[in-house]
Amino acid sequence: MPTLDDILEEIGEFSRFQKQTFFVLCLLSAAFTPIYVGVVFFGFTPEHRCFSPGVAELSQRCGWSLEEQLNHTVPEWGGHGTAFGSRCRRYDVDWNETGLSSPVPLSPCRDGWLYDYPGTSLVTEFNLVCEDSWKLDLFQSCVNAGFFIGSMVIGYMADSASHLGCPPQVFSGLLVAFAPSYTWAVVFRLVQGLVSKGGWLTGYVLTAEFVGLSFRKTVGVIYQLAFTVGLLIFTAMAYVLQHWRWLQLAVTLPNFLFLLYYWCLSESPRWLITQKQNDKAMEVIKRIAKGNKKQLPLSFQVTLKPSFLDLVRTPQIRKHTCILMYSWFMSSVLYQGLIMHMGIASGNIYLDFLYSALVEFPAAFILLLTVDRIGRRYPWAVANVLTGGACLVTALVPDTLYWLKMTAACLGRMGITMCYEMVCLVNPELYPTFLRNLGVLACSSMCDLGGIITPFIVYRFAELWHELPLVVFAVIAFIGGGLVLLLPETKGKTLPETLEDAENMHRKENTIYLQVLTSKATPK
Repeated sequence: MPTLDDILEEIGEFSRFQKQTFFVLCLLSAAFTPIYVGVVFFGFTPEHRCFSPGVAELSQRCGWSLEEQLNHTVPEWGGHGTAFGSRCRRYDVDWNETGLSSPVPLSPCRDGWLYDYPGTSLVTEFNLVCEDSWKLDLFQSCVNAGFFIGSMVIGYMADSASHLGCPPQVFSGLLVAFAPSYTWAVVFRLVQGLVSKGGWLTGYVLTAEFVGLSFRKTVGVIYQLAFTVGLLIFTAMAYVLQHWRWLQLAVTLPNFLFLLYYWCLSESPRWLITQKQNDKAMEVIKRIAKGNKKQLPLSFQVTLKPSFLDLVRTPQIRKHTCILMYSWFMSSVLYQGLIMHMGIASGNIYLDFLYSALVEFPAAFILLLTVDRIGRRYPWAVANVLTGGACLVTALVPDTLYWLKMTAACLGRMGITMCYEMVCLVNPELYPTFLRNLGVLACSSMCDLGGIITPFIVYRFAELWHELPLVVFAVIAFIGGGLVLLLPETKGKTLPETLEDAENMHRKENTIYLQVLTSKATPK
């Protein structure tokens, strides 16, 4: 009985129907960028100082320049990146008095803050600084908590997520843009996470399941490259629209086009088979064949309904699940963490974000050139080591060597991008058809847990030492580099159709290796 891969060889592995489907899914990937890393611009924290009602009047009376005003009236002022006291304390004096006591007493910022920023962000609008700076961490953690919960809920709906997630994603984005308070912004951000991540992941699984073996690697990398294009577009939009509500609105409105996906996209025939909806699966296969102008084979294989226990029931799949979960966790922590850390570093945030986004293109091209020649494991392990090493170099190089520090940071971003693309590519290849969607969604949920704790790692650890988060990232990356070497190589292999196929992948690899050794040892 032929498998779906056999059928795709007959009706077209990547022909007109698949190309159209792939294009609309790439648009979905690009649109996910502002949700995933938008906090860099939505939650931008500019230089700030306490507002004091008497200081402005005194400054005008004395004819002070802004720099003189800061030096005379702001405690511990020393320019960009100054101490906590200059941002969160002010002199507790009456500036109309002629005599001041020594030492001059300090007090918290009772009358708000002044921000050195022409636009607005969540931080400037809701004063998420000083004692309330943790609220920005919570804002980003909530969207990742939504990712986690949403991935679990959507796990059984699988490919339907691409249809079901679009309308709520649009309306939740609008709600965030018009949130009347910080509390409501957090609630709406949680809802946004609930309805958005599952659709992006399901889109990735669809790209892998709609195409044949020879195109699976290429479409997987390009799907994530569409996310990188979204980064560049988002950077340009953030530069033009420096008010966070307008920016949120601008990145949300195009999502209304995704409401058309209900009529544009077909569900995966593999998933329909696992749900025992064979008639619907046959309709999709006929639609693919008709779109590609090919003839349809007569039969295909029926498989089983998945369970979470199947992810840990057998030893090899259990090992795969644990390593993949750690890899998703690591990829999320480092990818989001490096972007967040860049946001709190000195320098031009727009140029730094642009440079680091551009290096994702060579990351994709390197994978396209290597994974079918060398394999999956070794480039993946090297990418982990590259990321960890780059994080250490970035942490230890002094700020005076800016370009060296920036180069190391870009290499780290390139390395973690490769890791992210590799885990997305390999994860579907290690699970059988009936378990594939659930396996990807369950493993990738660890990336959401990583995203929940990442803001606290970055912002709280940076208060102890600005580069401490990078050292933590390096350790996490080195561990990941060792673990991925324990996975079986999937280069050139068809997607496993049954539980036995997935369980025996490492045995097939060992058998091939022994055959090679035997052939070399046999005298001619």
